[in-house]
Amino acid sequence: MSEGERLRRARVWIVLFLFGLVLAGLTAFPLVTESGWLVWWASDRGSPLAGFAGHFPAGVEWARHVHAGLAATARSYPFLAYGTDWLAFAHLAIAVAFVGPLRDPVRNVWVLEFGLIACAGILPLAAICGPLRGLPLWWLPIDMSFGVFGAVPLWLARRHVKAAERARTGTAAGVTAAVSAL
Repeated sequence: MSEGERLRRARVWIVLFLFGLVLAGLTAFPLVTESGWLVWWASDRGSPLAGFAGHFPAGVEWARHVHAGLAATARSYPFLAYGTDWLAFAHLAIAVAFVGPLRDPVRNVWVLEFGLIACAGILPLAAICGPLRGLPLWWLPIDMSFGVFGAVPLWLARRHVKAAERARTGTAAGVTAAVSAL
């Protein structure tokens, strides 16, 4: 595979990761609305998830509990949502950093490595803070999956970038050796 093809593939994985990061950021703004939709999808007989939700009553009850908490907080303490606004902003700001690897993947491979470290950090954060905040244990793998699913495209992108870098330096070393032989 050529260096150009490897870099193109790396960029595809970076765009996929960027899309997920931006989507996660944007969905952190309307939490009350989204949790209301989740309750409807999980409990309304006409919803597409109603059949599945019947097999997981603890999940439906948790969705109702979360929505009730978010709605009550929004009514009585709307300023607390400002914290999730900052969470959303952080996702969007971090996404901007990944424009660097899109422009020059080899030079900015460190951003991919930073992303991999951040994805790994999700696992202990969820394992420690989830129980401290009263989340049910069955929810923790869902939160942890964001780290795993985020790491996959970053790892694949990094792998392609490193292969392209090796091809580039191998070619450069070959040219240098040929010039030295003259």
